[in-house]
Amino acid sequence: MDWLIARFAQAPDHLAFIHRDRQVSYGEVLRTIEGFTTQLRQAGIAQGERVVVLGDYSPEVFCLYFALALQGAILVPLTRESVVEEEVALGVCGCDWFIEFAGDSTQAAITRRSIPLDNPLLTEFRNRHHPGLVLFSSGSTGKPKGILYDFNRIAEKFRKQREPVVAIPFLMIDHFGGINTILAITSSLGTVVTVADRSVASICRAIEKYKVELLPTTPSFLTLLMASRLNQQFDLSSLKRISYGTEVMPQSTLDRVRAAFPDAQLLQTYGLSEVGVLRSQSRPDGSLWVRLGGPGFETRVVDGILWIKSEFAMEGYLNAPSEFDSEGWFNTRDRVEVDGEFFRILGRTTDIINVGGQKVYPAEVEDFLLQLDNIVDVAVYGEPNSLLGQLVVAKVQLATPEPADQLKRRIRQACHGKLTAFKIPGKVIVSEEPLYSVRQKKMRSASVAATKG
Repeated sequence: MDWLIARFAQAPDHLAFIHRDRQVSYGEVLRTIEGFTTQLRQAGIAQGERVVVLGDYSPEVFCLYFALALQGAILVPLTRESVVEEEVALGVCGCDWFIEFAGDSTQAAITRRSIPLDNPLLTEFRNRHHPGLVLFSSGSTGKPKGILYDFNRIAEKFRKQREPVVAIPFLMIDHFGGINTILAITSSLGTVVTVADRSVASICRAIEKYKVELLPTTPSFLTLLMASRLNQQFDLSSLKRISYGTEVMPQSTLDRVRAAFPDAQLLQTYGLSEVGVLRSQSRPDGSLWVRLGGPGFETRVVDGILWIKSEFAMEGYLNAPSEFDSEGWFNTRDRVEVDGEFFRILGRTTDIINVGGQKVYPAEVEDFLLQLDNIVDVAVYGEPNSLLGQLVVAKVQLATPEPADQLKRRIRQACHGKLTAFKIPGKVIVSEEPLYSVRQKKMRSASVAATKG
């Protein structure tokens, strides 16, 4: 990763970070990396050792990650809002050192924490003398998986320098998308703008204040942005590009975003922790069709399911068998439609609801319901049913209070003639809590606190 250091040195006065109003140049980034490198060596952190770092986005956290990579360590990033508990994470990957940033501190507290773990994949990887990275899946379909990467391979994707932008890294830094975003911005000598929280108002305020040009985000966030109408209260005209991914985008939300930001390019992205983030090109007709691929990636569709082969793939799972086939292809479990070079993502096979043998894609029902009055957000999922196999459940968040029975009747009347009968929600739940996770991704389950109707 020396080439990145050399690139930073070319522009020492360029603004690298705006962190809660504090400005940090690339020259300061280099000095901070150097300071951490000295601190790591003095502590005795060696090549191949596992180092857990607890801290959210900040210039110092980024610089420490970089210093650890240069040291050849295996980095395990965690945040205080991680999808996996610290004890669970360390039980999967073990630990040699623990480094913590308290609050918004710029100082790293380094402590020796020995948690031995005999893992063949880690042992084999250490023999390469490459820096490593361990991230964790959300565990939505079971136990969280520890995913091992070669940090050099991840960074290599960004060797070709692109036009610098001012951007907010929306996804968290313990998520592959968050690491991908911050490397993309800094490798192009752009400016990373961080915020204290990821609320709609906080993001809008930062865009207006710092003239943010790129917002990489999620469909759930854009749905909330359109419902809040805060885009009309803040000046967001600096946005040149809005990218969205991690889940299916409702067409109704996309249409509203296009109308609200006519001068911004809207780009659907696609990536998985196991294979990386593919280059994408949205079809210019305003639809959800997208071309996927780019250097280092191959795609194919088998029985309606998207498969990917990647040069930037993970090394493997630390606590689960590989899910790549013998030729290196990965089953994404995303069902797609194909139109020439373009794909339309319908949804994960694990999310599909089976009603009496008929398939229901939650995103399709959510898209329709989001167009109804008083509905701010909606999550659709299946619930076991002795007669039908599964029942379609719609969990909704309302703009103003409305009796659940009345809401259910209104939804069924609106769906009649618009949706096939088996797709119409058989149960409606009014939720008092947000329907998205800390990663701003839709949660489709019955676990969110709610009032049933």
